[in-house]
Amino acid sequence: MGSFSEMPPGDPAAGEKIFKTKCAHCHTVDKGAGHKQGPNLNGLFGRQSGTSPGYSYSPANKNMAVIWEENTLYGYLLDPKQYIPGTKKVFPGLKKPQERVDVIAYLKNATA
Repeated sequence: MGSFSEMPPGDPAAGEKIFKTKCAHCHTVDKGAGHKQGPNLNGLFGRQSGTSPGYSYSPANKNMAVIWEENTLYGYLLDPKQYIPGTKKVFPGLKKPQERVDVIAYLKNATA
């Protein structure tokens, strides 16, 4: 299973648990919430990397100009440092494909 489209649908409830355990210490999803160590992810889908107002991104993240959607997040969440070389993100990634799909399903709802 090499791409997002080859995966079974994600489980938002499972994704929320993964997010709370592995992502929430650096990110929030609530509209109007401030940034943490990482940017607020509200409005993530369809947004270009490095453009959330008020967050200090690495030049690598700004210059990559990725549009965040299911496929780009699926690749990014596997290994952020490989996907955007030079990113300041320290998260090692989610190696299990189903975990990535579940987190994406959660983010799709939670950041809208």
